[in-house]
Amino acid sequence: MLEVERYELHEAPAYSFEPDRRDFFKLLGSGIVVYFALANSADAQESGAGGRRGGGTNLTSDAPQDIGAWLHIGEDSKITVLTGKVEVGQNSRTSLTQAVAEELHAPAESITLVMGDTDLVPFDMGTFGSLTTPTMAPQLRRAAAAARELLLDFAAEKWHTERSNLKMENGRVTDPAAGKSVSFGELTQGKTLAKALGHGSVSKPLGVSAPKVNGRAVVTGAHRYASDEKRPGMLYGRVLRAPGFSATLSTVDTKEAEKISGTGVVHDGDFVGAFGPDRDAAGRALEAIRAEWKTEPQPSSKALFSYLKANAQGASGRPSKQLGSMEQGLQNADHKLEATYNVAYIAHVPLEPRAAVAEWTDGKLTVWTGTQRPFGVKSELAEAFKIPESRVRVIVPDTGSGYGGKHTGECAIEAARLAKAAGKPVKLTWSREEEFSWAYFRSAGVIEISSGVRKDGVITAWEFHNYNSGASGINHQYDIANQTIQFHPTKSPLRQGSYRGLAATANHFARESHIDDMAHASGIDPLEFRYKNLKDQRMRAVLEAASGRFGWGKSTRQSNIGYGISCGFEKGGYVATCAAIAIDPKGNVKIQRVVTAFECGAIVNPDHLKNQVEGSMIMAIGGALFEGIEFDNGKVLSNKLSRYRVPRFSDTPVVEAILVDRKDLDSAGAGETPIVGLAPAVGNAIFDAARVRLRSLPMVPAGIKT
Repeated sequence: MLEVERYELHEAPAYSFEPDRRDFFKLLGSGIVVYFALANSADAQESGAGGRRGGGTNLTSDAPQDIGAWLHIGEDSKITVLTGKVEVGQNSRTSLTQAVAEELHAPAESITLVMGDTDLVPFDMGTFGSLTTPTMAPQLRRAAAAARELLLDFAAEKWHTERSNLKMENGRVTDPAAGKSVSFGELTQGKTLAKALGHGSVSKPLGVSAPKVNGRAVVTGAHRYASDEKRPGMLYGRVLRAPGFSATLSTVDTKEAEKISGTGVVHDGDFVGAFGPDRDAAGRALEAIRAEWKTEPQPSSKALFSYLKANAQGASGRPSKQLGSMEQGLQNADHKLEATYNVAYIAHVPLEPRAAVAEWTDGKLTVWTGTQRPFGVKSELAEAFKIPESRVRVIVPDTGSGYGGKHTGECAIEAARLAKAAGKPVKLTWSREEEFSWAYFRSAGVIEISSGVRKDGVITAWEFHNYNSGASGINHQYDIANQTIQFHPTKSPLRQGSYRGLAATANHFARESHIDDMAHASGIDPLEFRYKNLKDQRMRAVLEAASGRFGWGKSTRQSNIGYGISCGFEKGGYVATCAAIAIDPKGNVKIQRVVTAFECGAIVNPDHLKNQVEGSMIMAIGGALFEGIEFDNGKVLSNKLSRYRVPRFSDTPVVEAILVDRKDLDSAGAGETPIVGLAPAVGNAIFDAARVRLRSLPMVPAGIKT
């Protein structure tokens, strides 16, 4: 597996109402505790998850169908909500708080979310796949709806009146006719009740922007992240790294390191590390260790794409399509096209590198770490130390971004190894060089397309093969009678895994570049060509919105200016992007303007969604133009920011986001899909300006050569 499922390594435990969670609610005092059981979670399935249950709890197929979102209303009217989702910069802490606030008619400041603490929250597979909004938000709404109904019952009983006379607003229940009002806390005094909830009666999102719930703490620096965690008596750790991938430790000499006062050394198989009172002291001990490694020859980035193609491991059973006859489709074509597209590995470059604090107490391990999969890391820790999962607790503070790169628990395991040897808590923070070299990358890939099109612009044949990068976004919305689409797993020379949008960026780049070539071969405007081959009204709607705002076809032609367009669909969202680029005399490409229209059903928080779309467009600039991992013989060469260029302020164009609101549809996630449109739109704009088709990402790491 090359995508999220690659990291779903452990079966989820059967859910139970654990004693420590009860203790947590005892600390909160009397109030209402709401749980719900959903009889059928099939509607929350994650596509392609191999039978695992999707949605908010992501239960395994053989686990009880209990999925949870816990809610407590205390005597002080404070509302505590528990969720296995985590905050990694996507602002889900705000959107989930907003969902509960809207359903309970309560102020957002009265709500506290407890996120990603495996001792307190119900099981959740992880924060990925744009699932938080379409799955967890409705679950929390159902819990809040159940609490709302209880509160109305309590008030009706208290005042001996009909429920229909009551209203709920600003965290209070009122009887307007009688002039009575009571706070949630007053209603819950002395009551600790559990209510079972089915689907419940929930309202649609209001679609109103709400401010970031902890925005002041974030901008003032008061907010605490995983790398800020401290424990009493804590030491600091460092880990000895191999000279390259697949290197094995031959000999190690720690005598000199052990002489350094106040430090300690750990040697466990191929794992070697040091700890000390501060990071520098641990570093001195690490430098004193003498190690020899055995290495084997490995491929380089220069031979990457031929290596991937040569090491294909057959076709996957992942999403694919077979319709009609390619032979017949090509016979009906006036123009036949073939092309190969290449996509490099790229790094996640999170603002906060991996960090973990580990502490052993009476045989129980607690780890504070930044991860998108708290329960997955819990399982990895239990397996690494051969202890029951009941003896492991993972707590996830808000984390300085992940982009799909923090699914695994290697940093947590390393910190726990050091802490076990030290007998004290140990904090381990990866350096930027470690993050570049030892984290996994977005999968590289080779994509081959064969197609046929009539001179009137109707596509007659489409054959699409993706090698290695993945199946996300591999299918499309175009109406083509004859087509074959297939993903081929491949042996990868580097460690690879999830990335924002997974393989959808690669697949959209190849497909939308090729669609553009077909339009030009037919002599038809690229926008009109897409309309001709699209019946999907939601796709047409975003194309109309983006092209209308952009002014497609209305600009005066200039020799060094180009315009491009693309569209796509992924994870329930529709996107269309228009781009304008300029090429200077030295061949440097500058993106001048980008307009993206995005539709993901009913909008929850317009400002939040706009930020997601704009952030995706800016992040996509790097992968489109210059981001790519260079490596040789098992060693990453672009292992620091001075050797790996990410988008800068000077690279940022005028960015315009158009939000298409469909209040008649359920909300889909927005964290990934908007990223897929920029690269093909820019590539098509480069072709428009220079008549040079660039079929490799990144397209212009050193400028364009015409």
